[in-house]
Amino acid sequence: MRYKAILLAGVDVTTGTLTWALSLLLNNPKTLKKVQEELDQNIGRDRQVNETDIDKLVYLQAVIKETLRLYPPGPLALPHESSQDCTVGGYHIAARTRLLVNIWKLQRDPKVWSDPNEFHPERFLTTQKSIDVKGRDFELIPFGSGRRMCTGMSLALKLMPLSLASLLHGFEVSSPRDEPVDMGETLELTNHKSAVVEVLLNPRLPAQLY
Repeated sequence: MRYKAILLAGVDVTTGTLTWALSLLLNNPKTLKKVQEELDQNIGRDRQVNETDIDKLVYLQAVIKETLRLYPPGPLALPHESSQDCTVGGYHIAARTRLLVNIWKLQRDPKVWSDPNEFHPERFLTTQKSIDVKGRDFELIPFGSGRRMCTGMSLALKLMPLSLASLLHGFEVSSPRDEPVDMGETLELTNHKSAVVEVLLNPRLPAQLY
């Protein structure tokens, strides 16, 4: 049963995050071009992407991190209950108080992130280079932290870069509409786009690779 939960969580997180990433890239064509240039430089166009390529794709990984920062899979962490009276950040919290962490707000805190509402993957190659998404750095906890982290995190972190790299390496992507992609969000436990993303795909590799 646990394996099923991990699989479902990992796939759901992956599809949601890839939808956001693709939407952001369609709205930021210069960033999209940089991702594809990195793919061509490290892989070329005579073969497909494989898992061993991912570590070399540092800019693509920064794009995924920035996507997870702006649009975490779950905007609110699972509830936690204090086992005893305590003080956190100057606030008194009584025993048995249930708390929710607003991950969405935390990851857009202007005290931590410059231009927090802007899509800027380069931040993870410079000022925030050392911050990861695995729950150790509390500025960025898209999967939560501690014992109640998202069960699908490990699978999602494998699937997301490989899936996005394969898509952008194999196809030129564009919007069929002459307007920015709608970035509206749903107000639910999981963070999904409120509108469907329409994408045009054109092959960019030799026909025998498809």
